[in-house]
Amino acid sequence: MAADAQEGAVIVVVAANASHDRRSAVTLFSRLRTAKGQADPFPIYTALRSMGGVSPAPWGGSLVTSFDLCDQVLRSRHWLEPDKRWRDQQGPGTRWNAPSSREMSNTLPALNPPDHTRIRRAAGTFGRPALQRIGRTISRTTDQLLSGLAEQLHAGEADFAALVSEELPVAAIGDWLALPTADRSRLRRLTHDQVFTQELLPSASQLARSDAATAELRAYFMDLVRHRRTHPGEDPVSGWIRTWDAIEPNRDKADEAVYFLALFVLLAALETTSSLLSTMTLRLVEHPERWDTVAARPDLVPAFVEETLRYDPPTHVISRISAKDCVLGGIEIRKDDMVHLMVGAAHWDPARHTDPERFDLQRKPDHLAFSGGIHYCLGAPLARLEAQTLLHQLVRRLPRLTLVRRPAWAPRVAFRRLLNLDVALA
Repeated sequence: MAADAQEGAVIVVVAANASHDRRSAVTLFSRLRTAKGQADPFPIYTALRSMGGVSPAPWGGSLVTSFDLCDQVLRSRHWLEPDKRWRDQQGPGTRWNAPSSREMSNTLPALNPPDHTRIRRAAGTFGRPALQRIGRTISRTTDQLLSGLAEQLHAGEADFAALVSEELPVAAIGDWLALPTADRSRLRRLTHDQVFTQELLPSASQLARSDAATAELRAYFMDLVRHRRTHPGEDPVSGWIRTWDAIEPNRDKADEAVYFLALFVLLAALETTSSLLSTMTLRLVEHPERWDTVAARPDLVPAFVEETLRYDPPTHVISRISAKDCVLGGIEIRKDDMVHLMVGAAHWDPARHTDPERFDLQRKPDHLAFSGGIHYCLGAPLARLEAQTLLHQLVRRLPRLTLVRRPAWAPRVAFRRLLNLDVALA
């Protein structure tokens, strides 16, 4: 009897602590969603980590801030994507059943095996020939963009994000997919709105923008697929049509499968890569000695890119659901419960990185910016190529730049995006 009473007391204490932690998380996330919180989320992440490697999320589920636990979840097949089955279970009134969310549930990042295995095989990868071809486009485009930037800088300040970071990724992936140049600004605008459905806590108005953008992207790419079917070329879309025709006898289903691949590639190639380019450049210009170091030591360019990916990655939150009842970091997780991997916080986990707040080019590359396990980012080689090419040319071609004013960030928690990066000649 005494043992039972003691066990009950423990349960009450645990429940009370969970309730207290959830209230604390509500306060911290309220701060995180402000402009100040988005500009510098890292003190808030420190407070979240102080609650433990796994703690209650304000809206249910759990937050994971420990690097090792995030890494464990990403690499384990016992943790799944919130796929179509899971989203359907959340009910018609939830954000998971918004039209844009349902559409995203058909794309590669939202699939689990065996569907994920089959689609990823059909998608192929950025192999050496593809990267060599895209690399030529990246080098040529970077040269053109920096020439335009230099011209504007001689007349005064310039917005690096608008002139370079937003333009390079869409030129690279647009050339590879053979998309008309005239369409690229429209596609870039649509991706900025579409990504809200993948946010951690999208508002109703943000979801509405995402729904509209997703519908427009579907119409665009379905038309593109139909055109490539009658006018095939050597581009990836034409190749995916041939691949899916061999897999799927129903032509309409095959065309839709190709559309979902094209949509996935566009979204993955634009939003996070442009964020990486802007954030990398911000880290370069906010401390003059960094520019001087890289200019004198171009061999440090890869290290600068990797440290940027650790210090402030494009994606700060990755969500997974549990395939079974389990224990994570001492916390019980039920089957189908969601955990939010706070990658931005995990990258500053002092248990993993010494002095994590220090931007250190001597640090061994160690981050989760490209996810992990079977969902490791297909476009990681392309993102690295764009960032390294830009950084090499930037410090070689231009005199040192300086930050004119602190930039503003988009109203997002999971997917970082600089709205401006105003620079001038030092």
